[in-house]
Amino acid sequence: MPPRKRRSYTAEYKVEAAHRVIDSGRTISEVARELGIDAGMLSVWVKDERRRIAASEVQGENPLEAAERAELLRLRRQVAELEKDNAFLVKASAYVCPEHLRSAT
Repeated sequence: MPPRKRRSYTAEYKVEAAHRVIDSGRTISEVARELGIDAGMLSVWVKDERRRIAASEVQGENPLEAAERAELLRLRRQVAELEKDNAFLVKASAYVCPEHLRSAT
């Protein structure tokens, strides 16, 4: 049997998963089952996020609230989508009007 490929998760995903536990008061095992991930891994993410929140409070910073985190994630997705669109348009314009691209450089 071939070895299983190890899944990797983005930092944003880890923070969001941790906050599903922290903000809702549900258990780590419940949220892990819901997300289809290992409870031990989620436990590490929750501990890391709680440490990060405590460190920011010590420094006098307020951690992001759930609505702010959701908006930040939405805006990051939107920026990524717009960057893809922009790259596509640059390629399309080079195909449609190659002489314009040569004169611009």
